[in-house]
Amino acid sequence: MSSFTDDLYVKDLNDGFFEVMREFRYYVGEENSVEYIDVPKGFITDFYSVPQIFQSIVPKTGKGNQASVLHDYLYTNHLYTQKRSDDIFLEAMTVLGMNVVQRYVIYYAVRLFGKFAYERTK
Repeated sequence: MSSFTDDLYVKDLNDGFFEVMREFRYYVGEENSVEYIDVPKGFITDFYSVPQIFQSIVPKTGKGNQASVLHDYLYTNHLYTQKRSDDIFLEAMTVLGMNVVQRYVIYYAVRLFGKFAYERTK
């Protein structure tokens, strides 16, 4: 079953970015899955890349922070296609118990606009 192995610990770098202070693992997919992703200590994230105008609807930080760090890591390292990375992100937001409407708004936003960020990190 999909799960995170540890809580998220970050250090605020005071410039809109955060540093992961403890590695964590995310198990992808169904029960008995052996597929996992390790997000290393020292990885730098900005959590959700949400334009200021939309932050009242989708806050830049919140319940799904760990999923957003995972997604940033996937986009930065191109471990999967953009679509697969986005699908794992949706799954991780579900694991964290995010509101169904909010997680689908975020998911479809990254599906529509994430290509630019995904391509920029190549």
